[in-house]
Amino acid sequence: MKAGIVGLPNVGKSTLFNCLSNAKAQSANFPFCTIEPNIGVVNVPDPRLEKLEELVEPERVIPATVEIVDIAGLVKGASKGEGLGNQFLGNIRETDAIIHVLRCFDNDNIVHVDGSIDPIRDKETIDIELQLKDLESVEKKLDKVKRAAKTGNKEAQKEEAILLQLKDGLEAGTSIRAIDISEDDRDAYVKPLQFITDKPVLYVCNVDEGAAVNGNEYVDKVKETVASEKAEVIVLAVGTEADITELDDYEERQLFLQDMGLEEPGASVLIRSAYKLLNQQTYFTAGVKEVRAWTVTIGATAPQAAGVIHTDFEKGFIRAEVIKYDDFVKYGSEAKAREAGKLGVEGKSYVVNDGDVMHFLFNV
Repeated sequence: MKAGIVGLPNVGKSTLFNCLSNAKAQSANFPFCTIEPNIGVVNVPDPRLEKLEELVEPERVIPATVEIVDIAGLVKGASKGEGLGNQFLGNIRETDAIIHVLRCFDNDNIVHVDGSIDPIRDKETIDIELQLKDLESVEKKLDKVKRAAKTGNKEAQKEEAILLQLKDGLEAGTSIRAIDISEDDRDAYVKPLQFITDKPVLYVCNVDEGAAVNGNEYVDKVKETVASEKAEVIVLAVGTEADITELDDYEERQLFLQDMGLEEPGASVLIRSAYKLLNQQTYFTAGVKEVRAWTVTIGATAPQAAGVIHTDFEKGFIRAEVIKYDDFVKYGSEAKAREAGKLGVEGKSYVVNDGDVMHFLFNV
């Protein structure tokens, strides 16, 4: 699962990406690796993993990860190929969620592509380009579906009606994620087409240091504008956090954060939010060889969770032994939780909860 960072040029996208890329920025143990120049795999900060490490004392610890993609700045006309727009839009289409960076700070030394600071205008510029690209996709699909609908095909007629609804919404400037369509119809007709504006979005308001805690007027306007989208808004002083990454000493970095009034780096908040945005949750395996956080989609069953470890685990699934994280911590070990009757034996229909400590039995 990957989240793509988008925005206009010079709003702080690459600074944010580079901030995530520096292990020193987050904690004493927060690695990052690069797959390609603009793609990074970032660990999801999770204090529960540290607690399990403390209790189990394993040989190694492996956290959950999120893939972050730094997508070059979009410009007006991108949907028509301006500024390598087709390439950028193709990169966005390949992601599962969008992190939209908005410039919410004044600085005469950093030129804005449109000459003035207006995050709402910037947001609309990006939205319009993405909507136009989706409109192009809807119209292409409609041409095919209409022919089938004319023959009396009921399924095609239903799909045509949904596509026409999407077309009307996009032409009115509404992103597909905000168009009122039932979940069943969305699953059947919308999601398979992977529209860009149907992807979940997280807005990052890039502010100066003084607004890192409480935001500013720009941030207030953004929150008001996106309220109907049910999207999360994060306030992040990206430039300041980049400065923190330059400090070699972990304690110095923590003192810098405290001076700003922050309990942890904003990048950590961002990574956890991206994880949530991707509809992901964590379960753990905990043994002396390894304590590990595994990523599963929210709503996954025990066999599906087992399949994340290995496909054979899912094929030959027999049962799962489950201890709730809080119970594991309370009793201090798997053995003591078992003695206290806190180990549950679950079958194929069990839906995994965030934080479950699991052990799978299988036979292939």
